[in-house]
Amino acid sequence: MSSNEIDSLEYRRALGCFATGVAVVTTLDKSGDKAGITVNSFNSVSLDPPLVLWSIGEDSLCYDIFVAAEHFAVNVLATHQLEICRRFAASGTDKFSDLQCNEGIGGVPLLPESSAAFECRTEHRYEGGDHKIIVGRVLRFEDRKTDPLIFYRGRFLK
Repeated sequence: MSSNEIDSLEYRRALGCFATGVAVVTTLDKSGDKAGITVNSFNSVSLDPPLVLWSIGEDSLCYDIFVAAEHFAVNVLATHQLEICRRFAASGTDKFSDLQCNEGIGGVPLLPESSAAFECRTEHRYEGGDHKIIVGRVLRFEDRKTDPLIFYRGRFLK
């Protein structure tokens, strides 16, 4: 079956059978302003060296910021952070308003109360269709021992 024979809506539904965690990836732009985006494309790649990956769509307003970033953090959202998930999925808002972020490696913002945080240096960038796959080396991490927010079949599980 060729890619133009695949029904994109049915394809998306089938992908939704795979439950994923939800994360907010954060960084700083070249001016030092905070940037963040909600993703569910986060995955481990390697334990030695410690590598993770995530992907960003070419149509994302912060695409150029993340593709150029030297450092980023993956903030795995906790079950109570649905509002944070929605805030960082929206465009055109001050996503960091009223958030007391800590500063991570390279100055990247670390979100409060996330389930886990991974501070990374960008190692590789790969083309992936209409996305860019970003691989990062984990330099520091924290497991805050809280349950993660889960996305499954188009809805959030708490």
